[in-house]
Amino acid sequence: MLYYLFNYLNDHYNFPGAGMFQYISFRAAMAIILSLVISLIYGKTLINKLHFLQVSDEIRNLGLAGEEKKKGTPTMGGLIILAAILVPTLLFARINNVYIILILVSTVWLGLVGFLDDYIKVFKKNKEGLAGRFKILGQVGLGFIVATTLYFNQHVKTKEFYKPQDVNETFIKEHDLNPQIINGELMLVKDHKATTTTIPFFKSSEFDYADMLKFVGSSYKDYNYLIYLLVVIFIITAVSNGANITDGIDGLAAGTSAIISFVLGIFAYISGNIIFSQYLNIMYIPHLEEMVIFAGALVGACIGFLWYNAYPAQVFMGDTGSLALGGIIAAFSIMVRKELLIPILCGIFLIENLSVVMQVTYFKYTKKKYGEGRRIFKMSPLHHHYQKNGFHEAKIVTRFWIIGILLAIITIITLKVR
Repeated sequence: MLYYLFNYLNDHYNFPGAGMFQYISFRAAMAIILSLVISLIYGKTLINKLHFLQVSDEIRNLGLAGEEKKKGTPTMGGLIILAAILVPTLLFARINNVYIILILVSTVWLGLVGFLDDYIKVFKKNKEGLAGRFKILGQVGLGFIVATTLYFNQHVKTKEFYKPQDVNETFIKEHDLNPQIINGELMLVKDHKATTTTIPFFKSSEFDYADMLKFVGSSYKDYNYLIYLLVVIFIITAVSNGANITDGIDGLAAGTSAIISFVLGIFAYISGNIIFSQYLNIMYIPHLEEMVIFAGALVGACIGFLWYNAYPAQVFMGDTGSLALGGIIAAFSIMVRKELLIPILCGIFLIENLSVVMQVTYFKYTKKKYGEGRRIFKMSPLHHHYQKNGFHEAKIVTRFWIIGILLAIITIITLKVR
């Protein structure tokens, strides 16, 4: 909202400094600063309030070191993250931008699902919280909203290269090309709908999800929306649950999310800038650059929350925070057409998720075969396995962060390694 106010002041009154709000970099920096301030100030107030209301999750007896000390630690701290994301974004971003609207809806949607889960656990004294089917229903609902909005609103542009002798008016029409003069150079630009994404490590390699249905015959394009919807729902559900599982040790989910969000902010800036996208030969997505402001707020919110969530945690984010963070990261990745990089960028979430799946599957298999369940890990998710091995909680988190940073660097490198 401040963008529109200062734009008006700059246009009509030449207000000193108002022109700064036209720059993405300035507004992103302001979003980071404000989100940090909100996290630190509002965070302390909220923690005191949660203590007063005795809003604490019951600590399960898992036989892990330091469990006793965590009893009475307030939960639902994800409210700190949500406030630190929403307020700076509403103030500094252009709120008529479809991507900003969609990511704000995603934040609030899964934030509410997580809040309901925490509320049932804390106030209704139900250890199971919100039934799993309702969590899945919430994730599927968000997937429907994201897929539908992007399918009918998002178009990206890529530069196409052809031999001069091949290019004529008929050729341009047949290939649905749009000649444009960009930086004094004639470019043949091709529009892609949301079902097109980028395959990492391959140069100029776009993949349309609809191509997965070529086996049904020439009418496969009629199922574009359906296959895209299923892909988006799967990604949002998987990443949201991955973040939720990762949030089982002080500071791990928040720190990992901050690293991932920083990379997504870089992708949003590059993809929304026609010059950089042209240079790197990646999809140009008009108006996506506004998502840099949201990414800044997200990074600031996660880092600010770490002030209180780092070992020993003064507050837990609960499902209010973890489900929302996972959903945000998934939706953001889909918007920038980098969802196929999620296994690398969100590698921590993935390995935590896989450790649970492997443990449960192997236990059931061996129980059926030998009459006694056996385990691959001493405990799952993976971070608990290392705790059982005697590693200190803080050391596990720090090493996971280092791995997360390495994965983030590899993800950024994919822009050139193609």
